[in-house]
Amino acid sequence: MVLVATRNPLNIGAAARAMSNFGFARLRIVNPYEVAFREARSAVGASALLANAEEYKNVAEAVADCTLVVGTTAVRHRELQHPLRRLEYGARLIRKHLGSSRVALLFGSEKFGLSNEDLSHCHWLMRIPTCEENISMNLGQAVAVCLYEVVRDAKFAAQPEKPKTATAGEVERITRILLDAMRASGYLNRRRISDVEDRIRRLVRRLNLPARDAEVWLGILRQIVWKMRSEKKPEG
Repeated sequence: MVLVATRNPLNIGAAARAMSNFGFARLRIVNPYEVAFREARSAVGASALLANAEEYKNVAEAVADCTLVVGTTAVRHRELQHPLRRLEYGARLIRKHLGSSRVALLFGSEKFGLSNEDLSHCHWLMRIPTCEENISMNLGQAVAVCLYEVVRDAKFAAQPEKPKTATAGEVERITRILLDAMRASGYLNRRRISDVEDRIRRLVRRLNLPARDAEVWLGILRQIVWKMRSEKKPEG
């Protein structure tokens, strides 16, 4: 569970208590409002979980060891660049991954939700089907509903083992080196795009690279960047 820029100690405490209720123990906090985080540590029934919560400066670091990153959104009027799945279907996909790899489920701040940059780290998004008159849920309640859906039908048939997927950290390294290659080749000079990093990050994640291929791509891209830069150096 990853909470991004949360500000209300009651919401942080409620989210941690829901995690404890449904058997989830790893809480990660990204840029929390420090006063709220300190106050939340005394949450009833979840103090130990909060005491062990891990703090990160950004989403990239918080999800680096995860092979599936799922964002949550109420949608509103924003234009989404990711597949959007209903809660019940998304929960089934999460359960399948939990058996063999680590999954990050992201929730944004109470006021603004997840930013476009936060969402660019996600493979896909999930929403709770609320009514149109009041689509936004309290953060603590939304966490509880999502986690309940994940565990409520946990006895699913065993799936054949699939190749391990590259972690978010590996995919981010590929994204960074690909951007370096695009800059070194002059590709980005052909057309100025304000959100090019977010677009490339989403593109790389759509590839769903197996872990065994990640190092190969890193090596290929590093060699390309090195070759282009060495050819541009003046002789002598």
